Amino acid sequence: MALSCSRNRYLLLMAQEHLEFRLPEIKSLLSLFGGQFTSNQEIYGKSPFWILSIPSEDIARNLMKRTVCAKSIFELWGHGKSPEELYSSLKNYPVEKMVPFLHSDSTYKIKIHTFNKTLTQEEKVKRIDIADGQRELIESYSVKKRHFIGNTSMDAGLSFIMANHGKVKENDIVFDPFVGTGGLLIASAHFGAYVCGTDIDYNTVHGLGKASRKNQKWRGPDENIRANLRQYGLEKYYLDVLVSDASKPSWRKGTYFDAIITDPPYGIRESTRRTGSQKEIPKGIEKCPESHVPVSLSYHLSDMFFDLLNFAAETLVLGGRLVYWLPVYTPEYTEEMVPWHPCLQLISNCEQKLSSHTSRRLITMEKVKTFENRDQYSHLLSDHFLPYQGHNSFREKYFSGVTKRIAKEEKCSQE
Repeated sequence: MALSCSRNRYLLLMAQEHLEFRLPEIKSLLSLFGGQFTSNQEIYGKSPFWILSIPSEDIARNLMKRTVCAKSIFELWGHGKSPEELYSSLKNYPVEKMVPFLHSDSTYKIKIHTFNKTLTQEEKVKRIDIADGQRELIESYSVKKRHFIGNTSMDAGLSFIMANHGKVKENDIVFDPFVGTGGLLIASAHFGAYVCGTDIDYNTVHGLGKASRKNQKWRGPDENIRANLRQYGLEKYYLDVLVSDASKPSWRKGTYFDAIITDPPYGIRESTRRTGSQKEIPKGIEKCPESHVPVSLSYHLSDMFFDLLNFAAETLVLGGRLVYWLPVYTPEYTEEMVPWHPCLQLISNCEQKLSSHTSRRLITMEKVKTFENRDQYSHLLSDHFLPYQGHNSFREKYFSGVTKRIAKEEKCSQE
């Protein structure tokens, strides 16, 4: 029996990496360009072949101009489990949609891709190629080629995936409160958004101090965030980056940002810090003069993420998205640990493994309610608050696992 074929059916060839990030990205991009992910989409687990219903070819093309998780998209004329079924399916496809490609002087190319099996030339089927995905961005924006990098500069592919999860589009204003060397700003600026950020580290913001590259002692004059955007022809999208403490935002009350996309420090390669006050200075340390910047204090992960959610709830426009990484100790992780806020709706939660016992979750949330003063502390009463407090010791648990692994390897080498 032939499989039915819709007038707007497309075959997506997905990349076989970051598997958990693929579906949220495609859903976000369909929504961004005026489509939606309907119930009749055919997603086959880890398979790279997806069949989607997309309202128009324009939406399909726009999706492929943005996606990092898909390699190619094809207008689907027919499909089946046997040559006979395929032929029958093709016969049911509207002839008027085939006619533009059936002239005697038309040229075509057969492009073959198989998954988990090898086909002979006779078994391969034709597809009409519409557009290729943005996989080349991973190479052209590679961190290895970037002027200014740090210890935790985000992988280029993941940066673009985060921007897509955030539905970043032209003329948006995108903010990163833990900006570092600005890798996430670059990805958003590539899609036409105006970008800005803050960081507590003065040297990083101003491109000063020791370099992160091997065999280089100090940072050069072109090693700063603005120069990074200039490297890719994106300087016109750069608003500014300020030295500021994310725990004490200095913004006037209001909604400013279309998206907040960030990678907070976990305390592994970059410390979690906030500015203190004279009252908070530990005993035994002399108080600083009023003209001095207050001493920096530790910043618990649970406090950092709840501050981030509050800030997003206050400053995002309605419908704006918060995209951030949440580190977790895998043996203790449950979904209840994902921080919650009454103004933000969880859109997706994807895992990237860091080690056998740790991972980080890419959390995407959307603002669905106008922030009110009473919302500032209401999330502390939720069931999500106490569970994540246990991850304040994420750093200790991370290095505990590393120590145990090294000890085990040494023991095995001695036997």
